[in-house]
Amino acid sequence: MDVSSVFRGKRITVFGLGLLGRAAGDAEFLAECGAIVTVTDKKNEEELKESVERLKKYKNISLHLGGHIKEDFTSSDMVIRAAGVRFDAPEVAWAKKAGVPVYMSTALCAKYADEAGARVVGVTGTRGKSTVTHMIHHSLIPACRQAGAQNVFLGGNVRGVSTLALLPDITFGDIVVLELDSWQLQGFGDLCISPHIAVFTNFLQDHKNYYKNTDDYFRDKANIFRYQKTNDVLVVGGAIADRVRAESPPLDPIVPDSIPRDWKLRVLGEHNRENASFAVAALQALGVAEDDIRAGLESFEGVEGRLQFIREINGVKIYNDNNATTPEATIAALKALNDNVRPRRSNIVLILGGADKGLDMDELVEEIKRTCKAVVFIPGTGTEKIKKSKLKNQNAKLKIIEAGTLQKALGYALEEAHGGDVILFSPAFASFGMFKNEYDRNDQFLNIIKTI
Repeated sequence: MDVSSVFRGKRITVFGLGLLGRAAGDAEFLAECGAIVTVTDKKNEEELKESVERLKKYKNISLHLGGHIKEDFTSSDMVIRAAGVRFDAPEVAWAKKAGVPVYMSTALCAKYADEAGARVVGVTGTRGKSTVTHMIHHSLIPACRQAGAQNVFLGGNVRGVSTLALLPDITFGDIVVLELDSWQLQGFGDLCISPHIAVFTNFLQDHKNYYKNTDDYFRDKANIFRYQKTNDVLVVGGAIADRVRAESPPLDPIVPDSIPRDWKLRVLGEHNRENASFAVAALQALGVAEDDIRAGLESFEGVEGRLQFIREINGVKIYNDNNATTPEATIAALKALNDNVRPRRSNIVLILGGADKGLDMDELVEEIKRTCKAVVFIPGTGTEKIKKSKLKNQNAKLKIIEAGTLQKALGYALEEAHGGDVILFSPAFASFGMFKNEYDRNDQFLNIIKTI
């Protein structure tokens, strides 16, 4: 798709460079289209070193770091807001007051992909959206011809991928599969668009440090279906079907059936079988045959950082569930690893902790007492929310250990685990404080494992 003319010669402010590489990719793409790009971020050049190095070679990119200049927002032709930037930031208000449109890159990609004749699949939910998105994409690659597509693209909330930069390769009939968090869906609301096939897995408490209440959080999520057409497809989890219907969506949601019990998935847990059921419904809507859907899902090996088996050391299996940033996600991992243990015993050493998001921890505490032999805490404001004395007092067999670093935490975990046990790194909290972001936390954990 030739979109260069849309951006060529335009003064575009990229608001928020960040550390994940997506905004840097957006800026590179816009510069190559011939735009005059200004990239601005509150972080300084040293903090953004990797992204800054990528952009220095472009003469038509200016970097305004360590703070924001009002003219960058009031004198540009458009502002592209990063997903991590609040919609109510004063800089956004400056732009809107000056009549400068504010967009989000993933929503812009969806808009132009639709105009090119591609089919857009969007997946959201508090839990499961990454796995479902990758299940759909993985299964579509060998089946894309059957689904009537020449190419299948993966974007949205994907590490290091500029979704906007996919546009030149997207043509009529292609399929674009997008993982969409609530912030990216704000951009869909701004443009009054929704994916052709929308999957909304579940809705749980999260991001209480961002949203004033759960209604605001749901309102952003609901943009995934709010602007669908009557010939589109909406797939939702059974637990949220009534709430979705209460929003009067343009079409009646489909609640998928469970996948057959004889389908042998490589990913563990009942929650992943439920994730697979969402993928099945989306793939069926795209015209993929059941045999090909089954083959795709049974060959799917999972997503990095999501109950990912890393290695076995002296009979102890180590799993990386870094992307579990809510108590529900960690509960799902604990259940997945413990349900098949026979005879039943508490055989998990859990590495847990991080920054508080204002979520209730009571159910997680109960699941820890049921499935864990030891818990190793890493520092963070959220760690204090789980009352360690409460765990110890109510379950004398549960060992509580505090570690100042992730490396020490893994060392303690290896000391506690014996043959047949499991070490699970499933933080249940956000990564702020000890790490640059959750990807940095993930990479540090994997690097520590490699040194053993």
